[in-house]
Amino acid sequence: MAAASTVFVYEGTDKQGKKTKGEITSSNANVAKAELRKQGINPTKVSKKGGGFNLAKMGAKVTPGDIALFTRQLATMMKAGVPLVQSFEIVADGMDNPAMKDLILKIRDEVSSGNSFAHAIKTQPEYFDDLFCNLVEAGEQSGALETMLDRLATYKEKTEALKAKIKSAMNYPIAVLVVAGVVSGILLVKVVPQFEEIFAGFGAELPEFTQMVVDMSRFMQEWWFAGLAALGAIFFAYKEAHKRSKAVRDGQERMMLKLPILGDILDKSCVARFARTLSTTFAAGVPLVDALESVAGAAGNIVYLEAINKIKEDVSSGIQLNTSMKSAGVFPNMVIQMVAIGEESGALDGMLDKAATYYEEMVDNAVEGLTSLMEPLIMSFLGVVIGGLIIAMYLPIFGMGDAIGGG
Repeated sequence: MAAASTVFVYEGTDKQGKKTKGEITSSNANVAKAELRKQGINPTKVSKKGGGFNLAKMGAKVTPGDIALFTRQLATMMKAGVPLVQSFEIVADGMDNPAMKDLILKIRDEVSSGNSFAHAIKTQPEYFDDLFCNLVEAGEQSGALETMLDRLATYKEKTEALKAKIKSAMNYPIAVLVVAGVVSGILLVKVVPQFEEIFAGFGAELPEFTQMVVDMSRFMQEWWFAGLAALGAIFFAYKEAHKRSKAVRDGQERMMLKLPILGDILDKSCVARFARTLSTTFAAGVPLVDALESVAGAAGNIVYLEAINKIKEDVSSGIQLNTSMKSAGVFPNMVIQMVAIGEESGALDGMLDKAATYYEEMVDNAVEGLTSLMEPLIMSFLGVVIGGLIIAMYLPIFGMGDAIGGG
């Protein structure tokens, strides 16, 4: 398959030093520059034609899921014997996300101009972390890039699936609580005042519960804007503090692990991520100390980051991995025992892979159990909140009916 031709717009100087500009058709920017130099033009700027306003690209960004898909498709192409540069072009053509397509073509251009794949992705650190780059580099040096990409694809897919499950466990109750808040606010601001006008004609004292709801309604009508402003200010302040302060981020991560039910799920996901990442890097032939450095970067929680950094120091000084993990105090005994067996048998990567699979399944089951448990709890909560407001409004009417019946 021939490389696709692209029209580039260039600016530069000719042999006489005069500024010149124009268009040139080439397979990539680097080849275009080389062709211009052959023509006696020194290019100062070369860019794709038509790079202006594009509605499809508005808001498009590369996600970890896109990287996982790219890795899997690239591994499949290379296993089928397709050359690397051609694989980039095929995968890019199949990408729906224009931002991801551009990223792949940038990598292709780097590789086409003579750079290694590892060097090309190192120029995009916001999308490819050190772990990804190091494993690709190891694959290129050993001549087994397609095998390494297959392992990386499996790692990325499992990691993203785990993240998605954790997010779903957290997002569902948050979404329901937001809906409950919005519905309650509408009832208090719009519906309760209508009933209050009816109650005014009764000339009787309202039940305590109804009076409380009426008082809440009056407060909401008078102060709803200030309340929203205060909530917005708190949210903005927290977001800024989270972005700027490492202490705030670390404190939140420590607190999350202590939450009931959800904390246990996050704890298990950190163990699964540790085992999966260490298994992938160690199986790729990366030395254990270097592998632990990559694992620390992918820990996902400050508690485990500190523990893994301590383990790395211990292993560097000659202490066995399982002994150091035990002293860290954050890993389950089962994982420590599996690591000990793996070290004794020389199959550490295999045992870590089994531990990762086991804990990933535990997270799956825990999330499913949490979702099943939360559905009736949330429905009960909504029933109490919304139903309570409605009952409060009808209590005086029921009382009036009883009075008329008794009379």
